[in-house]
Amino acid sequence: MVGATATATEMQNNFGKYLTLVMGGSEVIVTKNGKEVGRLIPKDAAVSYLTDSLTGILKGSYDLDAAREERLKAKYETAD
Repeated sequence: MVGATATATEMQNNFGKYLTLVMGGSEVIVTKNGKEVGRLIPKDAAVSYLTDSLTGILKGSYDLDAAREERLKAKYETAD
């Protein structure tokens, strides 16, 4: 659950506030120059995400080529 979006400067100046949100189970999106550069997420969410990803790979239901293509497309696709 996304709890807040903060610029890098806001994060630096109010870290305690955002840490409290994360400790409460929320996710904080960090932006710099208007672009998302990272996310601060609760430990349980990170473990769950990694476990789900690895489980998909091990079960063979994860298409590595499709995932790579999607990441590259998102990274290098330009807006018109």
